[in-house]
Amino acid sequence: MPVSLHSSTGKASFDDIYDRPDPREYYARMAELDYQIPELAKPHFQRLLAEYKAATGIAAPTVLDIGCSYGVNAALLRLDTGMSELAEHYRSTGDTEKLIDRDRELLESDDRLPGVRFVGMDASRPALDYAKAAGFLQDIVHADLEAGDPSEAQRAILAGADLVISTGCVGYITEKTLLRVAHAHGGKLPWMAHFVLRMFSFDTIATRLTALGYRTERAPGVFRQRRFASADERVRVLNTLADKGIDTADCESDGWLYAQLYISRPNSGGGTGS
Repeated sequence: MPVSLHSSTGKASFDDIYDRPDPREYYARMAELDYQIPELAKPHFQRLLAEYKAATGIAAPTVLDIGCSYGVNAALLRLDTGMSELAEHYRSTGDTEKLIDRDRELLESDDRLPGVRFVGMDASRPALDYAKAAGFLQDIVHADLEAGDPSEAQRAILAGADLVISTGCVGYITEKTLLRVAHAHGGKLPWMAHFVLRMFSFDTIATRLTALGYRTERAPGVFRQRRFASADERVRVLNTLADKGIDTADCESDGWLYAQLYISRPNSGGGTGS
């Protein structure tokens, strides 16, 4: 199928699959591209959750997933499953309501994190609505915080987050969104973990978070996100990386997009700022 590219980065746009009433087309398209960053992120998020509980004593934290789409990270964390299993799970006929009922039944029988509350924020209302109806997310925020501050109702939801995660949206969101999320807490600083494509710098965000009382570390290694969607995307992304002086010899030149993990914790070590 034709692939549209973002003009600024050359990265493929998948906007058309986020406006469907259920995630069947999303998972089908991602399976074609071996999309795997949420699954690779899963053990790192699990470890960070355990570290947060140990550091703060909060046994039932709230996780805010920015750019959550259909609740992918929540589904992976709450169920004993991977991306290929989810793609197979949604390779079915029937209407959206039947899929929602099936997902709710699955969570009722196999939820691995029953004490953790998941909140999703995204620009796609249909994706958010499905994730909440299916039970993957307990609450949702439909907002573009690049454009403006959250409403008071949205701020109240964001203020409950203990851990903020993302797998690929940084670059489309900037420090504007993350600072507005952090400021929603009224002095409490949530822990953060962001998987960021190598073509996007995290430096400005890290600097602004430092001013709020965070310390940010980059985890070792790189993480495959997905295969390039087209030859055109590959050429344009490689050119973007070259223009930034980033060596792609052991990474993107093999046909995959790669991400790095940045973890930001409050200097106090707990959930409050200094």
